[in-house]
Amino acid sequence: MPLGSSAMSVAQRPTKRAESAPSTAVEVSIVMPCLNEAETLAKCIGHARNAIAKLGLAAEIIVADNGSTDGSQLVAEELGVRVVEVARKGYGSALIGGIDAARGRFVVMGDADDSYDFEAIGPLIERLRDGYDLVVGNRFMGGIEPGAMPWSHRWVGNPVLTLISRVFFHAPIGDTHCGLRAFKKDAYEKMHLRATGMEFASEMVIKAALKGMRITEVAVVLRRDGRSHPPHLRTWRDGWRHLRFMLLFSPRWLFLYPGFALFAIGVVLSALLIPGPLRVAGVRLDIHTLLVAGFLALLGYQLVLFAVFTKIFAIRAGFHPPHPVLQRIFRYVTLEVGVAAGALMVLVGLVALILAVASWGAVGFGNLDPSLTMREVIPAVVLLALGTQTVFASFFISILSIDTD
Repeated sequence: MPLGSSAMSVAQRPTKRAESAPSTAVEVSIVMPCLNEAETLAKCIGHARNAIAKLGLAAEIIVADNGSTDGSQLVAEELGVRVVEVARKGYGSALIGGIDAARGRFVVMGDADDSYDFEAIGPLIERLRDGYDLVVGNRFMGGIEPGAMPWSHRWVGNPVLTLISRVFFHAPIGDTHCGLRAFKKDAYEKMHLRATGMEFASEMVIKAALKGMRITEVAVVLRRDGRSHPPHLRTWRDGWRHLRFMLLFSPRWLFLYPGFALFAIGVVLSALLIPGPLRVAGVRLDIHTLLVAGFLALLGYQLVLFAVFTKIFAIRAGFHPPHPVLQRIFRYVTLEVGVAAGALMVLVGLVALILAVASWGAVGFGNLDPSLTMREVIPAVVLLALGTQTVFASFFISILSIDTD
């Protein structure tokens, strides 16, 4: 079975031994996710062993194999490291399986394609000893060798996604997707990571930031990987999965801010147009614009409600920490308050609609001037819809908030 010259040269050494004796407490577990990395795995293991010896670590090396068919498992076994078979496919799945099996107080994870130098893990471990919960490598600080990263990843994908993580979650990281990082095992257990694909890297940073963990970064160098086969990363698919994950974990940016903007535009436009037509820069705005404004108000209000629903669910599921502002609001805005507010909006809408019908009746239910009557009907219908949404949203929020313990 062809294992590559570098794999064979290391595999022939008499290294069938555990990385640390069973009686020795393991401080550091080095986890390498692996899928058909026989060409480079032995070299990575060799570098990791050199780091362990140089730093005097009580450590173990774990290869989390994700179904390799090129003999990667044999390389690892020949070198005497632990092999954890992970049946569920995906980068995140492999890492979760390997990390769950780790015995160390600290965990270092890094790709098995020789793109990262495992002999340079000392600064990551030192930051953990200093009290940080998560230490992420930064390739832009340490250097990216020519050909090691596609231009689209270097200048577009990574910077944009990293900026989003900093804006959405205030993560103090300049390279969210670096594959070389270290963290405390107990901090990892508090994160409850679930992502099975490449978005695992984003999930770790996001959840650590949301839970208020201590996060820092160190400079690392990215090298050209030593594989002859294409990388497992798929630019558009995995980029979208990262972006999708960030949006799903940020109801503020996905729902709340767009909702507030649409609702404010709708309300302001409605207030300006209900008294009569409005001329702006030579353009006459009338009932058609009023109708659009009412729709924007309804849509924006619905998005704000989605933000509240999502936030409550995320808190209850443990994805987000409790939000003090939301807790204070719900002390006063109870189910009864929400139902009363919704009923009041419905009542006002009904009264306005009845007045519009009465105006119609005053002319014998004949032809009306839409530019006048629609100024009464549109606000009435919008209020009816907003009130109905408020009533049922109040019940739904109460259902989400039920204590199931």
